[in-house]
Amino acid sequence: MQDPNADTEWNDILRKKGILPSKESPGELEKEAEEEERRALQEAVVKTYEAMTLEELEDKEDEFNEEDERAIEMYRQQRLAEWKAAKLKNQFGEVLEISGKDYVQEVTKAGEGLWVILHLYRQGIPLCALINQHFSGLARKFPDVKFIKAISTTCIPNYPDRNLPTIFVYLEGDIKAQFIGPLVFGGMNLTREELEWKLSESGAIKTDLEENPKKPVEDTLLSSVRCSVPMRRGSDSEGD
Repeated sequence: MQDPNADTEWNDILRKKGILPSKESPGELEKEAEEEERRALQEAVVKTYEAMTLEELEDKEDEFNEEDERAIEMYRQQRLAEWKAAKLKNQFGEVLEISGKDYVQEVTKAGEGLWVILHLYRQGIPLCALINQHFSGLARKFPDVKFIKAISTTCIPNYPDRNLPTIFVYLEGDIKAQFIGPLVFGGMNLTREELEWKLSESGAIKTDLEENPKKPVEDTLLSSVRCSVPMRRGSDSEGD
C-alpha cells in the first residue's frame, strides 16, 4: 500500500481533491506540538486555580504572567459569583417576626424564586408556641427559605382564634399551600419532622426525610381499628 505521506504526484492529486489531508511542513508540525503542549500546561494551571481559594489566588497574583492574570481574573469572577449565590441562598437561618405593615415587603416582594413560610399565631395558644419552636429549628436547617411569624390580628384584622395555628406558604408572593386550624397539625403531638414533611409536600423545602414520619403511627391506628372490630363467627352466620 502506498504511503499517504509520501511526496508523490499521485498523493499531490489526492490532496488537491481533498481525499488526503494537506501535508504539513515540519515547521507546522512543530508548531502544533507546541500548541498542544501549551494547552496541556494551561489545563494544568486551570486545575490549580480551581483548587485555590480567593485568598490563595490573590497571594499568587505576582507569580503569574499576563496570560495567567487573564485566567486568574476569570476564575476570581467565577468564585465571586459562586460566593454571592451561596450567600444569597443561605441568607436567613432564623425566624423573622413581622406585623401587618411589613407584609408587602417581606412576603409579596420577598424576591424572585424565594419561598416564604408564614405562621399566624396568638400568644397563649400552646400549639402555636410549639409550631414557633419547630419553626426555629426548620429555619436553621433550611436557611434558603424565609420563615416568618406574625400575631394573626396584626396581619388579618379579626382573624378568628379557631383558625389558629395557620401557616401560609408563598412563592414569589403567590400562595402555594395553606394549613388552617389545629386539626390539620394533629394537635400537641406534632413533631418537627412531621411539620417538615408537611411543608415539603408544598414544595417549599427539600427534606432529607425518606418517608412521612407520621405514616407508621397512622398505619398502627388503622390496624388497631381493624383489630377492634369483632369478627362474626361462622355459627352466627349460619344462624342468620
